[in-house]
This record gives sequence, C-alpha cells and structure tokens, in this order.
Amino acid sequence: MAVVITVPICLLLVVAGLAVYGRAEALGDARTTRAEVGLSLRVQALVHQLQRERGLTNGLLGGESDFRTPLVVTRERVDTALRGMRTERAVEDVIQRHLRRLPAIRAAADRDNVGPNTADRAPTLTFYTTAVDALNAVDPVADTATRTDRRLRDGLAALRELAVAKESVALERGLVNGVFAEGAFRDREYLTFTEVRATRVAALARFRQVATAPQRAALKNTFATDEAQRATAYENQAQRGADGSALRADAGTWWDAMTVLVDDLYAVQQSVGDDVRDRADRLRHEAELGLAAYLVAGTLMAALVAGLAAFASRSLTRPLGALAEAAHDVARNRLPATVARIQRSSQDHEEFLPPAEPPDTSAAGPLGGATEIAAVAASLHQVEHTALHLAAQQAGLRRNTTESLANLGRRNQNLVRRQLSLITRLEQQELDPDALAELFELDHLATRMRRNAESLLVLAGQNPPRPTAAPADALEVVQSAVAEVEQYRRVLIAAVEPVRVRGHAVADVAHLLAELIENGLNFSPPTEPVEVHGWYDAEDDTYCFAVIDHGIGMPEEDKERANARLSHSGEEALLSASTRFLGHLVVGRLAHRLGEGAQVQLFDTTGGGLSALLALPGRLLAPAQAGPATPQPARPAVSSLLNGFRAGVARAEARSTQGVSS
Repeated sequence: MAVVITVPICLLLVVAGLAVYGRAEALGDARTTRAEVGLSLRVQALVHQLQRERGLTNGLLGGESDFRTPLVVTRERVDTALRGMRTERAVEDVIQRHLRRLPAIRAAADRDNVGPNTADRAPTLTFYTTAVDALNAVDPVADTATRTDRRLRDGLAALRELAVAKESVALERGLVNGVFAEGAFRDREYLTFTEVRATRVAALARFRQVATAPQRAALKNTFATDEAQRATAYENQAQRGADGSALRADAGTWWDAMTVLVDDLYAVQQSVGDDVRDRADRLRHEAELGLAAYLVAGTLMAALVAGLAAFASRSLTRPLGALAEAAHDVARNRLPATVARIQRSSQDHEEFLPPAEPPDTSAAGPLGGATEIAAVAASLHQVEHTALHLAAQQAGLRRNTTESLANLGRRNQNLVRRQLSLITRLEQQELDPDALAELFELDHLATRMRRNAESLLVLAGQNPPRPTAAPADALEVVQSAVAEVEQYRRVLIAAVEPVRVRGHAVADVAHLLAELIENGLNFSPPTEPVEVHGWYDAEDDTYCFAVIDHGIGMPEEDKERANARLSHSGEEALLSASTRFLGHLVVGRLAHRLGEGAQVQLFDTTGGGLSALLALPGRLLAPAQAGPATPQPARPAVSSLLNGFRAGVARAEARSTQGVSS
C-alpha cells in the first residue's frame, strides 16, 4: 500500500513541481524584464543628455559662443544622470571606461572656445560618440526574458532600433552643428555625415518592421512636424557642401530644429519603453495568477490524493488494527488466563476451550474488513484453539508427570522410612561393634536416600510428611542436616548461637541446610572443611545460618543466576533450569515454603570459595528455654557476610521498588 500510494503521489508532485517551476520562471523573467527595461530607459535618459552635450560642445568648438549657456545646463543634467547610474554595476563599468576623461574634455573645450578650433573638434566628437555607443550597447534585458512572448520581444527590439535611430539623429545634429558653425565640411566629416544618415534610415526601417501600428504612427508624426521639415531642408543644404564649398546656414536654427526632432524621438522612445513595461507588468500579473492557480490546483490534487490514500489505508488498517488488538488480547490475556485455569484445575480441560468451529467468515464481520481479513481472523481463532488444546495436553502431561514423580517419591519415602525403622531395630539388637558401625553407615545412607525422596516431593510441589511438633534447638537442626550429607566428617560446626526453631519449620530448615552443605562439600577440595555458623541478629530480628566453603567459587554472572534461582520457586523456574541446578530449585522452594522473610543468598568467601546465607525471620523462632546460655561470637568473615547480605537485600528491595514504580 505504501508503494502503491507513494508512487502516484511522487509523480503528481513532480508534474506539479515542473508546472510550478515553469510559472515561477516566467514570473521571474517578467519581473526581471520589467526592472531591466526601466534601467534601459534610465540609460537612454543619460544618453539623451550626453547627445545634447555632444552637439553643444561641437558647436562651441566650431565657433558658436551662444551655446555656452545651454551647455552649462546640459552638463549639470549629465552629471545628475551619471550620479544616478553609480549603483548599476554594468553601467558603472562603461562609465569608468568611456567617460573617465569627461572632465578633461570639458576643460579643453572651455579653453579653446575663443575662436574656431578645428583641431580639437573631431576628437571631441569621437569621444562623445564612443561613450554613447558604449551606453547603447549596454542591453540589460536578457534573451531568456523575451523568448516566451513575441510582443515583448518585438517591443524590446523596437526600443533598441529606436535608440540606434535617435543616436544617428543626435550625432548628425552635433556633427552638422559644428560644420554650420565653421561654414564647411573638413576632412572626412561629409563621409561621416552620409554614414550617419544611412544608419538612421536602416534603423528606422527595422523599427517599422517590429513596431506596433500606434508606435509607427507616433514615429511618422515625429518626422511630419515643421521642425522636422526645417531640419530636412538644412540636411539637403548640407548635402550640397560635399565638395567642401562654403555653407551659409544658421547653426542655431539647425540646432533648434534638430533638438526638437531628437526630443520627439526621445518621447517616442519613452512611449515604446512604457509599452514594453506595461507588457512586462501584464506578463508578470499573468504569471502570478498562473503560479497561484498551479499552487492551488497542486495543493488540492495532493490533498485529494492524500485523502484517498488515507481512506484506502484506513480501510485496511482499521480491520487490521482490530485484528491485531484481538491477537494481543489472545496473547496477553485470554490464552495465559485459560492456560493458568487449565493448570490449576484438576478437572477435564475441555470445559476451558473455546468452540472448535471458527465464527462465520462469509461476511467481513465486526472487523469491517475484506474477506481475506475475515479469513485471517478465523485462522487466528483456530490458532488460539490449537494453542489451548496443546496447553491443555501439556498441562495434563505435566500434571501426570508431577503426580507420577510425587507418587514415586512417596513410595520411596515410605520404603526408606521402613528401612530406617528396620535399621534402628537392628542397631538396638547388635552388640558387635564392627557390625554396629556398618549399620550406622547403612543408617546414614538411608537417611540420605530419604532426603533425596523428600527433594523429589519438594520439586513435585508436595509437602513431605515429616513434621516436627516440638521446637528444636538450632544446633540440633544443624546436626540433623549434617547427618543427611555424605561427607559429614568434613563438616565443621564452628559456632551456632542457641535459639529454638519452631516445630513446623524444623524439617524444612534441616533439609535446606543439608542441600547447602552438600553443595559446599561437592565444590570444595576433599581436604578442606565446610563450616556452618549460626547467630542471632537482633537488629533485623533474624537468625542466620552460614554455610562457608573454600572451594572453586563461582563467577559473578553464574552467581547472579544462582541467586535468581534461589529466589524464584515457581514452575517456570523448574522448566527453564538445567537438571544440574535442581538443588538450587529445591532450596528456593523450601525457602519459599518457610514463608515471608526467609531468604537464601550466595556470597563470595574471603580468600576463595562460596558462602550461602540462610536468614530466618523472627516468627519462625520459638522462645528460648530457661537456663544459662553462652553465646559464641561469629567469626569476622561471617560478620562481613551478614553485612553483604543486608546490602544485597537492600538492593533487591530497591530493584523491586523500581519495578513497581515503572
């Protein structure tokens, strides 16, 4: 579903992104064109003033001193326009390259304006013309901004051709102005005059090809004015001076007529620029509307696809979620609860099982999904039924096995009890010391057999019927435990403070100590004794038995796992534990049967080995009998063992508290 939903959404986003990118690019082009057309018009304003200054300067150098006053005003306008161009880098570079010598040219013109100075007129005209051509060559409007709209492209072309035509007219004005002021053409001036007129004619022809009808009409009106006609008459008169003959024409009248024509062309140029800017504004507005429309359409389509995808996904996830919830309920609640009832019950297990037939799957059912999901629900129901059947069979098998073991343990116990009774009678009747010693060995062996039978009953969950009605002294309990181990001669009862253990706990305490002592004997060298200590801890109101060996010890990880087995007495621990650790499970179950407060924990022995500490709560202790008692202090190693036991209990309680809080 994720792939099926993601692929069309990604394709849709790609298509929408391309469309939005195209609209955004068109919008950027329109904005760029609009801004750069404005810059182009500002450049033409500077060019217009430079053309005027060129003509006036050329006339001044030709000898017309009347041009000094308008020249000063024109220079101020040029300077103002130049200051406005300082922020435009492209124009600033042209100004730095071509107008850097403008102050020197002006100063030279001012020095030589006393009389005709034909030597400086041509270079000055060339300087201004080169600068104007360089400014006209600055075309900030990029081709990419004009390729999408023909009208805009034609308008920009018309604007460029009109700039060329206007420069030709202005150059002709300045050139002929100097000629009329001097009275004749000199050197190559007439050839320049004809080239300028040809350039103007060609530029105007190209303008008419790309201009609109109103723009062509405006240009026609410009050349139809009286001043334009007068300028044409002066041009015709100038043509007659091709052979260098004297020209009798008023330079001021020529200047005024051509200035009107140049100004009119500049007005047409501004009108064309305004048309181009209006077209760019319109394109920008259309691009903004198109971009907004694409964004809205793309958003709506994406929302629609996402909604459909969510609906389709929901139609699957809702029934699957309900199915998963049902599966979790089966796994966490129903199945464990039913298995627990089966294991606790001694009746027929079939009453706890759900119906064997699954519910009707012809319809989608309460899950609200398709037929396949209903089939999965039916399969889940069948899995639950099969799991419960297996659990019931396993519980029955486990119960039968446990009962068989318990039955076998009771039989062995009865046989061992009868055997002990027989051995006791034989001991009482035997007078031969050697035979009596052998009977004692046989009695000890039978006692160990009885402990093993009782351990089997403990693992089977049965209470061995060996209660002691009367309380017993702690030393007697230890001696009884020592009597049930094989290598009892290696056991050293070091120091056992007097205390009386209640009768119902005596057998379990003795059995538990026997298991711990047997473990210490098996995992210590044959030459090393196993010590047994006992003392009363008034601070915690507990009586502690310590079984200390000096054997191979146990790694920290194994010791933690062993302590875990000693503290868990449930059936899960029996099923998960290895058979070589059954003694730990027997100890754990005996400690659990002693009730709350009874704990067994393993510690490292100082100098090597392992120590087991059994703590009995005060409720398992009977009041001591009257009589003198000589308490024996525990060894320092046992005191440190008790401190370690207290710290271990504190850590266990802290972990238990954290588990409850979490």
